[in-house]
Formats: sequence, structure tokens, C-alpha cells
Amino acid sequence: MDELLARAMQGVDPDDPGAALRIFSNLMGLVPWWNLIAWQVFFVVVGALLGWWRGRTTAGIVGALLLGPFGWVVPFLPKRAPPAPPAGAGPQPPPLPGSKKR
Repeated sequence: MDELLARAMQGVDPDDPGAALRIFSNLMGLVPWWNLIAWQVFFVVVGALLGWWRGRTTAGIVGALLLGPFGWVVPFLPKRAPPAPPAGAGPQPPPLPGSKKR
């Protein structure tokens, strides 16, 4: 811990008003960014493959982007059903001519 603190405080004057920003910058310089990016790309690719296999590619990609490997379960979650019309709403009007039903 002392080594990390020494590396974070390297070149920082604690009395300087911008010391916190400099410490933050030093800490961000210690992060292995390329490894983190490579792992995230791997997580997204696996999420896309799992989503494609389950017929929910977008859900797999978004789940992996937001949650990493925990997002791999998102394509396996049940799909949400469309909301039912209210009970007292009465009959639905016919579709407009020329419109396609989805």
C-alpha cells in the first residue's frame, strides 16, 4: 500500500490546489488500460455469440457491455410480454387501410 501511495504522490505538492487532480492522473496512469479493453472486447464477443444462439443478439451485447461476464445471463432471461390492453378499454379500432400489422 505504501508503494501505491508513493507512486500516486509522485511529483505532487500536497499544498497545491490541483493536487487531487494530479493524484487522480497518477492513479489512472497505473491502470493497465489495454488489458481492460481486451477483456471487455472478449466479454462483448461472448455475449454476442450467446445472444445469437438464443435469438437475442442485441440483449447479449448490451448485457455484456454493461455488466461484463455477468451480462452473459441476459439472453437467457425470459422475454417481456407486450402489455395487455386495460380490461374496460372496449374493442380495439380496426387498423388503418394500408398499414401493416406487426
